[in-house]
Amino acid sequence: MSRPVSKARLSLWLRLLKSTRQIETELRDRMRREFATTLPRFDVMAALDRHKDGLKMSALSQELMVSNGNVTGIIDWLVRHGLVERVAKPGDKRVSLVRLTEAGRAEFARQAAAHEGWVNELLAGFDGTEADQLNTCLERAVTGMEDET
Repeated sequence: MSRPVSKARLSLWLRLLKSTRQIETELRDRMRREFATTLPRFDVMAALDRHKDGLKMSALSQELMVSNGNVTGIIDWLVRHGLVERVAKPGDKRVSLVRLTEAGRAEFARQAAAHEGWVNELLAGFDGTEADQLNTCLERAVTGMEDET
């Protein structure tokens, strides 16, 4: 007798959580060892790399789905280390944007290349087709949740 679909889905959820935590822990450790940085700093730099002209702090917080307070401390650290700068928004000096400096872009490129390699290594148990299939299945789950909200 096969188990109920609700049990299969619960098992899937628990496996996703465990896998994500294990991979995230390994990536966190490698970022600390190789670059003396954290995953949240990497995530902030990745978001800023996608927005070359910079972002308001509120937009950055929204993109990362964290509070402004969480992002402020990270930005302060990145500014102190010359990786990010605060600049006035063109046309509205009251608003400031944060963006990567040239040094920040170079450092992010190094980190991103290593990060991609590590993820590739950690997920080497999946061939390209399997990775695409799993990605499609997980996207279906997220799309289903978005449709309900």
